[in-house]
Amino acid sequence: MTNLLIKDREIVVPGEILAEGMDYIPSSGVFREQNKIFAMQLGLVSINGRVIKLIPLSGRYIPKKGDIIIGKVADIGFYGWRIDFGWAFQANLGLKDATSEFIERGADLTQYYDYGDIIAAQIINVSGSKIIDLSMKGPGLKKLNGGKIIEVSPSKVPRIIGKQGSMVNLIKEKTDCKITVGQNGKLWISGLNPESELLATNAILKIAQESHLDGLTDRIKDFLDKGAKNGV
Repeated sequence: MTNLLIKDREIVVPGEILAEGMDYIPSSGVFREQNKIFAMQLGLVSINGRVIKLIPLSGRYIPKKGDIIIGKVADIGFYGWRIDFGWAFQANLGLKDATSEFIERGADLTQYYDYGDIIAAQIINVSGSKIIDLSMKGPGLKKLNGGKIIEVSPSKVPRIIGKQGSMVNLIKEKTDCKITVGQNGKLWISGLNPESELLATNAILKIAQESHLDGLTDRIKDFLDKGAKNGV
């Protein structure tokens, strides 16, 4: 006999029993033990047909190939740059992946990226936990000048981006800000004035705080409309 013990979009805790019986299929964030499905972590239940998975509400960032990250130039060597992006080990940005320009041997690399520069880059290789290689060749991958950096839990990033970029595009449209979202939980916001940057920042933080609630898109739209009207 199958018994579903939770509802879609319900918040559950580690070890909580989600279903009994063999009709449901465990996916990410859950596991089966005998005829029961348990939650592995704090998260939001997502039920799609017979598949049960969890959307994590907390947790650290784990680098993956293809991720866009935002980081800071921490060191410069003969063969490229070392980038601090909030992981236990710094990432490598080699000469051939740093720019489409040809960099001569012995060139002053600070002409391209200097100590403390903030960049948006893509992870192109992950070997274990210590070797992470980056590239700056691709749309939106660049040095991020001006603006501000804010941080959220990496687990909130998918909700901030939204389906096919719908949520972050809504914020861009309503605030006229440029926004780059890093999968490592760092976001760059650059607006025409401090007020627009503040409105975009507050909207993003609101999404992070209320990501588990229904009707979030409508609430964020109302929040942005009121903020724009009041000049906040």
